Amino acid sequence: MEHKLAALGRKPEGTCIQVGDVNIGKDFCIIAGPCSVESEEQIVEIAIEVKRAGAAVLRGGAYKPRTSPYSFRGLGRAGLEYLRKAGDITGLPIITEVIDTRDVYLISEYADILQVGARNMQNFSLLVEIGKIRKPVLLKRGMNATIEEWLNCAEYILNEGNPNVILCERGVRTFETYMRNTLDLSAVAVAKRLTHLPVFVDPSHATGKRELVETMSLSAVMAGCDGLEIEVHSNPQNALSDKEQQLLPKDFEMLLKKTGKLVEFRKQLEV
Repeated sequence: MEHKLAALGRKPEGTCIQVGDVNIGKDFCIIAGPCSVESEEQIVEIAIEVKRAGAAVLRGGAYKPRTSPYSFRGLGRAGLEYLRKAGDITGLPIITEVIDTRDVYLISEYADILQVGARNMQNFSLLVEIGKIRKPVLLKRGMNATIEEWLNCAEYILNEGNPNVILCERGVRTFETYMRNTLDLSAVAVAKRLTHLPVFVDPSHATGKRELVETMSLSAVMAGCDGLEIEVHSNPQNALSDKEQQLLPKDFEMLLKKTGKLVEFRKQLEV
């Protein structure tokens, strides 16, 4: 394998990334928010809800890579402004996806963490541009990517001088059709074994079904992940994207209570 910069032996103590009040890689971190920023009121309301429940980072898509060009593709710069305002009001750092090399520097002006989505995992030009920015980057595994391919994409970012890379498993495409994707929790264990980078799990995109998010979140904790990225919406049935997988705030709050207990239990097992 060629992932020499991400290799565990290079930094056995693991990488810790300070974002706001959370130390990613040391503290268990929850990223939460809607799939898409739909309005200023919507994202501010959700930001308040997820912070109250215990989230450490606010997510929201301003630029959305959609399968169909006729689907809602985000509010663009206005979405960034609304997301930044919600982050400032609540004190939460914000994360949003970058899908175009031309938007890297613009989005960097607003976001605390940049996200590379599954469809852009092997967009090498984008990885290089993001690598020139020192802000943390959450790199999602492509739905058709091997673990080695995923880690080599992290190398593109690291090789440009940005050490602040977070890996995120979000499900891979298999012959199974009941779920949106198949969550590969073995990839979490492998990534933790091979690299010094923090590893997150996105159970929302992995399953595509809100009723499975809790079970897979708790399973991900026991697989050893460093955090979760979960989609939350006040009115998911009317969401402009991914309505089937977003949790209601009350269900998200209950999930975090269970997650917190399981994280503490995991710590006892690691002693």
